Amino acid sequence: MFVDSHCHLDRVDLSAHGGDFAAMMDQAGQDGVSRMLCVSIDLEHYPAMRALVDPYTEVLVSVGVHPSEQQGLEPSVADLVKLASADARVVAIGETGLDYHYNEGDLDWQRERFRRHIQAARDCGKPLIIHSRDAREDTISILRDEKAARVGGVMHCFTETWEMAQAALELGFYISFSGILTFKNAEALSDVARQVPLERLLIETDAPYLAPVPHRGKKNEPRFLPLVAEKIAEIRGLDPAEVAAVTARNFERLFLHAKGGNEMLGGAS
Repeated sequence: MFVDSHCHLDRVDLSAHGGDFAAMMDQAGQDGVSRMLCVSIDLEHYPAMRALVDPYTEVLVSVGVHPSEQQGLEPSVADLVKLASADARVVAIGETGLDYHYNEGDLDWQRERFRRHIQAARDCGKPLIIHSRDAREDTISILRDEKAARVGGVMHCFTETWEMAQAALELGFYISFSGILTFKNAEALSDVARQVPLERLLIETDAPYLAPVPHRGKKNEPRFLPLVAEKIAEIRGLDPAEVAAVTARNFERLFLHAKGGNEMLGGAS
């Protein structure tokens, strides 16, 4: 069974399922996706997202504000810790990090927000979900400065270099690959996926974004996750079932055995 370590279920296009969220979830289960982590990108929509997934015990959640979000509530450390500590389904802080691709000018606000998320993760003992784009040096530097290795986490939707992956691995982080790995221009990323230790590997859809080939350009959803696992299996000479088993165990180790003390919740691993 497959575990989608990063998706945004409240933003998935349900048109292929007649607008029925339950039908989309049923289809994911039929296609072998047994657990999902629904990731927060702002605090305004967090309550509705949490309510949407509440009936589905196989869905865990995170709390955080995406580095590119500029219009909504700016979280304090206390805000993040309160939300994360009050709900056993919250297993991570994020997604957080740095994005220099879509943001310009003085980005001190983004770096400060990132630091607050790391402090909150340390305070509540939960791992981090890191988004980093065109910000390799600053991302690693801040993770080191703020002692993020104390809680660890995952570099989600990884598209950077092997050197950055090594730096993150040294800090105790996992590396997660999305449908981007199936794209024709992903040769360099495939080399990274080949080198990441199996015990630090995760897979994700990042749904509704980045649908894997042959669905590229369409809206993504968790049922497409096995295509990511199949690509990793091809790159590494493994069976897709082995990739599924290894990444499920890694997910459990990172998010369900974190220092915050979350117990096993819903779904089969």
